[in-house]
Amino acid sequence: MKQKIRIAGMIRKADHFLVLKKNKGRADISTVWELPVCKIRVGEQPEEAIARLVDEDLSLTVKKMKIRDVITFTEYEDASKIYSLYIIYDIDIEDNEANKIELSDKYSSYKFLGFNDDIFSNLSFEEASATVLGIELGKTGNRQNGEVTVGLRGAANGPIIYTDGASRGNPGPSGIGYVVYSEEGQELKRGGEFIGFATSRVAEYYALKEGCEQAIELGFKTVRFVSDNLMMVNQMNGIYQVKNNDILPIYNDINRLIQSFDTVAFTHVKRERNIIADSEANKAIDRHFGS
Repeated sequence: MKQKIRIAGMIRKADHFLVLKKNKGRADISTVWELPVCKIRVGEQPEEAIARLVDEDLSLTVKKMKIRDVITFTEYEDASKIYSLYIIYDIDIEDNEANKIELSDKYSSYKFLGFNDDIFSNLSFEEASATVLGIELGKTGNRQNGEVTVGLRGAANGPIIYTDGASRGNPGPSGIGYVVYSEEGQELKRGGEFIGFATSRVAEYYALKEGCEQAIELGFKTVRFVSDNLMMVNQMNGIYQVKNNDILPIYNDINRLIQSFDTVAFTHVKRERNIIADSEANKAIDRHFGS
């Protein structure tokens, strides 16, 4: 499987962020916007790569930079499966430079969009940028048509289910939790269940299995599952094999369940972006013990 690592910048101006339009070298992307994204050159650190883009392509100076998120997902390109890892930085620029952007030949235009704007209504975005923005802003956008079994193409504009497992002792008393959102971002339901004595990784897989069952019950044909367990996300995306006997039966059950969907995706977020599902899992443990 091919692997793609990219560094993306959320370049901030007050409560807005920067998007760019590629130069008209390729007609198919001339009206498509994207986040500032770059590759890592040999010997570079991720923060050095994005700082280079800011300097060379925008003629700006970084005032402050901090890592915002690391997202993994699967893309499809000419029927080939590509494992993508995006490292995202929040970037503040010098106050007096916000209106002094000088674009390199690589880009033809730029604009600042509000974090609370309905950005997908009037603009088209490059596929990966749309995915990153959909996750980071908690919104979904119009994507290009394309039917795949596993991958973000098509699934990013569908319902989203966050899942999480909790284990007190690892192994110890364990619970699972989930929260379901419609494609418009409206919460549809949330819940949790005590699953007995288990490890945290078993709890994570049981939580994902419950998420699949909830999606089927709700009649979803397109769905994106979100978890803060990077190993599980990578295993569901086919990056790593499942070899542990304790989770292999659950993994196989999940793979049978996802055959009910036309399009499904698995994405990773940081723990602080999965607090509702985590709370539901812990509440389930507390309820079992009468807390």
